[in-house]
Amino acid sequence: MLSQPHEDQSVTFPSVVVIIPALNEAESLPLVLNDLPSTGRVIVVDNGSTDQTASIAEKLGATVVSEPERGYGVACLAGLAEADRLLLQESIPVDVVAFVDADFSDHVHLLGDLIGPILNDEYDFVIGSRLLGERERGAMPPQSVYGNKLACGLMNLFFGGCYTDLGPMRAIRFESLSKMNMVDRNFGWTIEMQLKALRHELRILEIAVPYRRRIGISKISGTISGTIRAGSKILYSLWRYGWSPNRDS
Repeated sequence: MLSQPHEDQSVTFPSVVVIIPALNEAESLPLVLNDLPSTGRVIVVDNGSTDQTASIAEKLGATVVSEPERGYGVACLAGLAEADRLLLQESIPVDVVAFVDADFSDHVHLLGDLIGPILNDEYDFVIGSRLLGERERGAMPPQSVYGNKLACGLMNLFFGGCYTDLGPMRAIRFESLSKMNMVDRNFGWTIEMQLKALRHELRILEIAVPYRRRIGISKISGTISGTIRAGSKILYSLWRYGWSPNRDS
């Protein structure tokens, strides 16, 4: 299902944790953190940065988790482990977990539009679709658009989904995510989550969101080798989490 975004910066979300994987994003991260709506906790996972990403995140009030092993999925898993710790050891309520990128390509001030339907118990999983929204010229190179359309088309065809994008800005009920047993340690994280959301019969919503050119060079689609790795990972992830008889829960 598709919805349109709106902005309401006055709303706060005390039971929401935001996870931001970050690798050398010292320039863009302050913009992201300053634009986020008020949530219970923001976790920045420093994924082996060699710049001031971690210290900047700390100065701006985020919880910083160090994960030196490179990989988007690895960083997300480290963030989830911290969310678990906050819930179990510090008794901080965690009803929803949201993910955004650290490169300021996501319009994170709209994150409340993804969180709201979950807190209102209307949906369990909400994705910001860049392909349905307005994209700044050059924000998604052709190979990125094609890869997203290919992955979503195959998920829709073979697994009964209605996806249009593997959008990085997303929110999901923490209880639902915990049951998924997420394991992917790299580019397949988003596909794994979307396939498992279908398998777990979650109530899924897509919201059209705008998307801007990132600050800095993409670690994936900004390089030829990254694009090839990402394309191969898409096909492998569809097999591993969709067709493989030994697939994870």
